[in-house]
Amino acid sequence: MIPDLTYRLATEADLPAIIAMLADDPLGAQRERLETPLPDCYLRAFDRIKNDPNQELTVVELNGAIAGTFHLTFLPYLTHQGGLRAQIEAVRVSAAHRGKGLGTQMFNYAIERATEKGCYVLQLTTDKQRPRAIQFYESLGFKATHEGMKRKLTS
Repeated sequence: MIPDLTYRLATEADLPAIIAMLADDPLGAQRERLETPLPDCYLRAFDRIKNDPNQELTVVELNGAIAGTFHLTFLPYLTHQGGLRAQIEAVRVSAAHRGKGLGTQMFNYAIERATEKGCYVLQLTTDKQRPRAIQFYESLGFKATHEGMKRKLTS
């Protein structure tokens, strides 16, 4: 276990570190724009997230520095008798902290948050081009029970 981890909701000042983590892999490097200053699209998205009570963009600090991030969305449903489910996306650990158990601790925290909110399931999607991520999620007890599909709406 890594001591001294702090979990908190992200602020606008955290965006450069978050976008840097999102861009720090072959897939993210193709779709993110890590520029200074950050493009306005990230600021607009952050504003929508912070003003939606069903969104939690979380940063994880280790000794005062951002070491990881994830985005929880709480989805109300009619299924499961009006149950609430949580979706976790954009899970990233900074390169300097990978392979040290931080990801597992982040998921334990996310599971705790989803349980506190009354969710009956925590779900995620991951790109099929990330086999190590899939193995990691399976090691945490996630199962590929459904077939996910996407349709791009813009190029």
